[in-house]
Order: sequence, then structure tokens, then C-alpha cells
Amino acid sequence: MPRFVEERRELIDLLRSRGIKNERVLGAMMKVERHRFVMPTFVDSSYLDQALPISDGQTISQPYTVAFMSQALEVSEGAKVLEIGTGSGYQAAVLAEMGCRVFTIERHMALHLQSRKLLQSLGYRVATRSGDGTVGWSEYAPYDGIIVTAAAPSVPDPLIKQLADGGRLVIPVGGQAEQSIRVVTRAGDEYVQKDVEGFKFVPLIGKMGWEK
Repeated sequence: MPRFVEERRELIDLLRSRGIKNERVLGAMMKVERHRFVMPTFVDSSYLDQALPISDGQTISQPYTVAFMSQALEVSEGAKVLEIGTGSGYQAAVLAEMGCRVFTIERHMALHLQSRKLLQSLGYRVATRSGDGTVGWSEYAPYDGIIVTAAAPSVPDPLIKQLADGGRLVIPVGGQAEQSIRVVTRAGDEYVQKDVEGFKFVPLIGKMGWEK
């Protein structure tokens, strides 16, 4: 049996018990080998439901957070999704396993190069770039879903404008101590939003985020 399969099964059972019901999300997280995306020091903790440090002072998000945000997108197979904050590449891999067309931006060049190489080596066809994610990636807009993996003081306007009609933006918003995940759904020229409290992320740095 490949390494950590049983641990992944136990993680999926835990996610179900915490209210994750989307089978495409759960199936994707069963397939993605999270231990490939963590630092060697933390490999044995790969399938615990906790965030872990990666390079450049960033983190790989807690699996429940990844599952919650992926489920909140409510995207269908073939959807075009923009991710802000590639980090380790784990969230991008989950979205790719869900059948999404993934575009992802990372501010840290070293992390960008590292995650791009890893995603390619694992066979994930993901469009990657390094830059300021707070201004989005307008060349490929509009997106059916936009997911932001770091916390902003408010929702960046460029991301709102890059949402397709019916699309969803899932973004942590709040101070740097604790944030809510905000789900913004576009309905024509109107935007409906809902907040879910109790999450913590690294700050979103950029023109439309926090200053360095």
C-alpha cells in the first residue's frame, strides 16, 4: 500500500464529521498526497488537521480550511478558478483534482518556482505566475471561482471585477489576529456576501492588501 493512504482515509472521515459534504472535494483530498507539499521535518504530521509551516514564513493551510474553502466555491468540473497565494501548491492541486482549470499567483518568487516544479512533477496542469495577487490575473478573467489563501483587510476590488456572473469569491477578511471567511457571489451587477467566523490565515500582502 502506498505511504499514508490510511492516514488520508482517516482525514477524510474527520472532514466528513466536520460537515464537509461535497464528494468532489473529499475525493480530491483523498487523491492529493499532502505529504509531498510539506517540509521534510513535518512529513509525519502531513495528515493531521492542522496548518504547518513552509518556507518564506508562509503555511500550508489546515486540511479542514482547504476543504471548507473548496466546498464554498461550489464550482463544477471544468470551471476556471483563480487562486491567490499558491504557497506550497496544495490547494491548487486539490482544485485541479476537482477538475478545475486552475490559475494561481504567488508573491514569493522562491515559493512560486518551488510549487510550480512540484505541481508539474506530480502531473498537475496548473497555470502559475509570480506577482501581486491582490490585483488578480486579468488576462484570463472572468473566473467562475476565485479563492484567496491569505487574509485581506477588505475584499480587493480587482478580484470582484474578475468574477464571472454567478461566480464566487472565497476570501479571508479581517485583522491580523483572526478573520472570517467571506463568500461573495456575483448575481449580475449585484454581489451577495456571507461571512463564516473562526479562521486564521497569514496576511495578504500587496497593493490591495496589507503593506509589507
